[in-house]
Amino acid sequence: MVFKTLPIEFDGFGRARLRDEEAENPYLTGAESQRERSLESQQSWEEKSARPGVRSVRIDPVTRTVSRLAIDLLIDFNLQRVLDARLSGVELSPFELMVLNRRASEAVPITSRTRGGVSGAHAVASVLALEMAGGVAPPPLALIARNLGTCGEMISDCVRQLFILAGPDYSEPVITETSPVLWEQARSRPAPGAEVHGFQTIADLMAGLTPNQGSLYQEALQIGRVATEVAVLLYGKSPHPSTIFPCGNGTEASRETFNMVLGRINSLLDYAKVVAAVWDDLVDFLGETEAGFLQLGRLPANLISGGLWDEPESYTATYSTCNDWGARRLSGPGIVVNGEKRSSRLTDLNIGIEEFVDHSAFGKWENQRFSTDPGNSPISPLHPWNRETCLSSRGSNGSDLTDRTWLTAPRWDREPMECGPLARLWINSVFRYQNCEFIAPVRHGLEISLPKGAQPARRLTWYRPDRPSAMERLRATAYQIGYAGMVAFSSLLAAFECLRRGETRMSNPFTLPDRSVGVGFWEGGSGMISHHLIVRDHQLTNYQINGPAEWLASSRDSAGRTGVIERALVNTPILESTADLQNFRGVDLLRVVRSFAP
Repeated sequence: MVFKTLPIEFDGFGRARLRDEEAENPYLTGAESQRERSLESQQSWEEKSARPGVRSVRIDPVTRTVSRLAIDLLIDFNLQRVLDARLSGVELSPFELMVLNRRASEAVPITSRTRGGVSGAHAVASVLALEMAGGVAPPPLALIARNLGTCGEMISDCVRQLFILAGPDYSEPVITETSPVLWEQARSRPAPGAEVHGFQTIADLMAGLTPNQGSLYQEALQIGRVATEVAVLLYGKSPHPSTIFPCGNGTEASRETFNMVLGRINSLLDYAKVVAAVWDDLVDFLGETEAGFLQLGRLPANLISGGLWDEPESYTATYSTCNDWGARRLSGPGIVVNGEKRSSRLTDLNIGIEEFVDHSAFGKWENQRFSTDPGNSPISPLHPWNRETCLSSRGSNGSDLTDRTWLTAPRWDREPMECGPLARLWINSVFRYQNCEFIAPVRHGLEISLPKGAQPARRLTWYRPDRPSAMERLRATAYQIGYAGMVAFSSLLAAFECLRRGETRMSNPFTLPDRSVGVGFWEGGSGMISHHLIVRDHQLTNYQINGPAEWLASSRDSAGRTGVIERALVNTPILESTADLQNFRGVDLLRVVRSFAP
């Protein structure tokens, strides 16, 4: 495979060369021609802000749960669209520095604190990196327990995203205030999935999304608890699991434990049928009624996933065989650039990663530890195995940190990449993975077969959209619940088979060589997680963490290419009825940001 970065064509310190954007802009039509787009791309923030009708808006915080992200926007209220956006991480996550020069065994409990909501995923990524450094894999039942815990955490994360974080933006109070005409249409529109979810009209469904009072909101709180209980049964506690360690799992391997998990998974599978019907109805209604909803957060298909849920019989933990066991994951790895398949090999995914710090609060590093990966393929000086976490009072490009961000800019083959549920489903579809017996690729999508429970058996069919957009990200998140549920169901069948054969071992001996490296690729609900580490004298001499926040909410790279969320915001239309500065709520912009679950 040929990368843009290989053979290496860096200047003195790996600064990216400028490349033209795509020839066609998917957002501008009619009078807003490519000439206008070209003009805007050459203008600075100050030049754009001086244009008539343009106002700057700051939204801080962006999400409903934490205050780590803030966003500055330039909005043209005459054209009703965003001209420019700058997303910043306002909180330093110091865990890369906290593990330096510690024993390797301390990495898991420390780095799992990186993000509370997906602490299990970070713990697993850390364990995978350590297992690769040691070249030893856990026994099958321990891997199955690891997979089951991840299923519970992912379902909980997706439910929280759909109904607690993003869902309220489509609820009755918000729609009636910002789109009263849309609300009137929703009141008279029958819901096609009424026999599944029980809501007779789209307006009833929107009322169900109302925070605290709506039935869907309240049910999500209960279902999120059930999914978290699955994670607790396998991880000891949630957040920040206590049973995950290299080459093993501290859970007792008993039929009683797995039966308790099975009862909860059965109820979650029934819920998955309801969630898919709810979001199919809502997304289809919004797109048919107001075409602008289809343009919210619309991007080219630059998608990345490291995959997750290792197959117990094929996972060996070694870098030399990672392409083989990676291809057997129940959600496979892959890279798609501009809608075209690039690779499904974990080694290619690893080789192509670079981290840019030019527009962040981090400083550059001087040394290049490695010129090749363990397979002797060349890697960039900006690869995570070469990066050092350097704090700086000035930007790496020498500028004052007036737009300070504590997020670096990871890129794959110099491209900003989107990760998350949409990326995972898309990649499993186009690479035609069929590693779970209940999930199969079909023409233009995936089919997920859910068994009979309190509700009848149902086949969910997810279809790839023409491009990623805010609404399609939410739809994919709904289908991810069914996907994760059936992986859990399949893993439970494998667990009971292990118990039947008397295979109850939950750990293998684990030691680290004096000098080694490792990388762990895994997925949280909102996207790809990677942990890169270097071991010298049995201590961690370098540790680098990248998660969905870095991939999605990154700063600009050295070529000035914006991160995924910033790019999704630029030229997003403003649909709310009172889009003047005095009454502006920015709900459409928040819909875009929250569709990524950053």
